[in-house]
Amino acid sequence: MDHPPLPLSLRLAGRKVVVVGGGHVATRRAASYVDAGALVTVVSPELSESLRASVERGDVTWVERTYRTGDLDGAWLVQTATAEPGVDDRVAADAEDARVWCLKGGDPAGASAWTPAVSRVDDVVVAVSGGGDARRAAVLRDAIATALEAGELPLRHRTHHPGGRVALVGGGPGDPGLLTARGRRLLAEADVVVVDRLAPHTVLDELDPDVEVIDVGKKPDHHPVPQEQINALLVDRARAGKVVVRLKGGDPYVFGRGGEEREACEAAGVPVEVVPGVTSAIAVCAAAGIPVTHRGVANGFSVLTGHEELDTLPVEPSHTVVLLMGVRRLRESAAALVAAGRSPQTPVAVVERGTTPQQRVTVGTLETIADEAVRVGCRAPAITVLGDVVRLAHAWPDAP
Repeated sequence: MDHPPLPLSLRLAGRKVVVVGGGHVATRRAASYVDAGALVTVVSPELSESLRASVERGDVTWVERTYRTGDLDGAWLVQTATAEPGVDDRVAADAEDARVWCLKGGDPAGASAWTPAVSRVDDVVVAVSGGGDARRAAVLRDAIATALEAGELPLRHRTHHPGGRVALVGGGPGDPGLLTARGRRLLAEADVVVVDRLAPHTVLDELDPDVEVIDVGKKPDHHPVPQEQINALLVDRARAGKVVVRLKGGDPYVFGRGGEEREACEAAGVPVEVVPGVTSAIAVCAAAGIPVTHRGVANGFSVLTGHEELDTLPVEPSHTVVLLMGVRRLRESAAALVAAGRSPQTPVAVVERGTTPQQRVTVGTLETIADEAVRVGCRAPAITVLGDVVRLAHAWPDAP
């Protein structure tokens, strides 16, 4: 073509659109026009089953015959897809005379308008024209939409916002690659990120320079920003029209106080979304080669913080116990578990900085693990896992 087409978006709601043809292409096009709110008339002696259903629902008006000149009266747009070149050519000629934009199935060069390959990601519309090659356009569209869904492309609003909201995002156990696609996408939209100490901080390097990052990280027995203040912070920024991401380590609902933050947002009338994360209670064990359940070895597991009461747990070696935030109280926890009925020879592993390049695994038994942890200098963040499954750990002597 001598001149490239001009890309436009059309508002078709309440406007007449004519579809000439009743086959596969006509069916798909008619459905998209109905979704856009158009008043759709289909002209064809026969219809696909899907189009018949649309007619029965009242979504589409059916003119049960072949096309005639005059069928475009009052139309803003026409789609011809009869697979009969003579009919399609006549529709296109009538459209030209009536100054109606015409999409011509199978013959883009003979049309006055083209339909791009379209995908929608929230309020972003991706429309790709492939220079007349529909398959090429579809492949490019899908690649761009996938990148948007995965948070690989910026989604932030620059000139306006649809309204403030909060997302409580589980950042996973440490490896940024374990952050969910939904979490990354929300970070790509964020105006404010309120981050925990155990969240994957490297993803913050991907944020725009003007994104506000607020570190509210807690350490054992040291909470510089009280939870009530964090709740108020989320609500305040959202009420200012900001997209706020609360980025946490692990999962928001596994010892992450996500429930409290959700309740605070809901009580303030702030829209809130919870994005589950890969919890360290399972992922860090897996990274060390320890399945929390394993056929013939362990058929259940419990997760709790290391400073909670331990005497209510099952004592069978087939029941795995995972302790979070328990390194400082490891000696007391081991003694409590033995006192509750666990064998002193129960295998134990302490996994520090799990899933990261700095991961280290220390193994022993309930009788020896505290001394071994002191010897090698175990430090938080770490999880402790005990039970017969620990014998499957990569670090266990003579592991299978």
